[in-house]
Amino acid sequence: MRRALLAVLLAALVVPTPLAAAPDPSRDVLWAALKTCVLAKRLANRTFPCLSVDLGDGERPGTAVLRAPGEPTHSVIMPTDTVAGLEAPVLRGPRGAAYWRAALAARPFVADVFKGKLSPAAVGLAVNSARGRSQDQLHIHLDCLRPSVLAALKAHGRQVQRRWSRFPVALAGDRYYALRVPEAEAERFNPFAALHGLPGARPDLHRTSFAAVATQPGDPEPGYILLAYRAPSASAEDVLDHSCTVADRGA
Repeated sequence: MRRALLAVLLAALVVPTPLAAAPDPSRDVLWAALKTCVLAKRLANRTFPCLSVDLGDGERPGTAVLRAPGEPTHSVIMPTDTVAGLEAPVLRGPRGAAYWRAALAARPFVADVFKGKLSPAAVGLAVNSARGRSQDQLHIHLDCLRPSVLAALKAHGRQVQRRWSRFPVALAGDRYYALRVPEAEAERFNPFAALHGLPGARPDLHRTSFAAVATQPGDPEPGYILLAYRAPSASAEDVLDHSCTVADRGA
């Protein structure tokens, strides 16, 4: 999460409760905001400062959606349980798939800002690597795609297959692997588990980051495209545009 979001959260939290064991309390600001949302939901059926809070049940883990202060479209989706990041082993199971579904369901928090003028295919989600993030609570970024990324997907998205392969061109300056997820399989798909099949010597998830986008209109096999790469500070959030300029172009 970007420094601007971190700074505003530090100033805006109503009940700052960073984890005592954390060596750097600033990395738990998002966790503190999340706990405030959960408490408000339980005590007063309100969600502030979150946009929504789902406490979950015996079969479905809880999630919350928080808008980045000062950014009208940028949102993050978080587990209400402690999950440090995409490298957490628990995400390989049903919880990972549940958080994926929650992120897809939260896309209207971006698209609805433009009252039907923004295509769902112009909205993407992203999760940064351990060193590419500023917070140690899993948060899935959700926002508009960069115009250059959207253009590349329209030009080359049909080439993406059902197995990991290199995306034909760089996206936001990085070379990604891509994986097609057919629409019929999206409900039970788990991107966190799929990352273990990413080409390479070993599944180093601490250095891995991923994004996901819907296939573009006209694609012969509708669904989603998972994009992932490894680097010391990998940040797939770079494919997103928090100023949402694609909306001005009628994407």
